[in-house]
Amino acid sequence: MSQTSDNKCFLCKGKCCSYTTEALGTMRSKSDFEHLLWQVAHEGVEAYKDDSGWYLLYTGTCQFLQPDGLCGIYETRPQICRDYENDWCEYDEPASKHFIYHFRDYNELLDYCRKRFKRWDK
Repeated sequence: MSQTSDNKCFLCKGKCCSYTTEALGTMRSKSDFEHLLWQVAHEGVEAYKDDSGWYLLYTGTCQFLQPDGLCGIYETRPQICRDYENDWCEYDEPASKHFIYHFRDYNELLDYCRKRFKRWDK
C-alpha cells in the first residue's frame, strides 16, 4: 500500500492520537521549573523543548481511536482534529527527533534543573 495523506492514519494506527501537547511559553526562572517538576511528577505527563519552545506532553490515547487507527467519531470530531493536516506527520518522522530536551519523569527534569541552576538545592 502506498502512502497518501488519506491512508496515513490507517498505516500508523493513529500515533498522533496517542498524546497531546500544550505550549508552556518561556521557561526561565527557578519557579517556572519548580512548577514543571510538579507537573511531570504526574503519571502520563512529560516535558520537552524543541526549536519553537517548551511543551507539556500528555501521553494517553484518544478514547475514540479505533483499533484500525481511524477515528470513531470522524463526522462529529472536534474542530482541532478537523484542522489537523497530516501531509507531514508522525508517520513521516517522529516529533521526538526534533526534541532538544525531553524529560520523561521528575528525576530527569530535576537533574537538568540542578545543572541549569547552580543554586537549585540552596
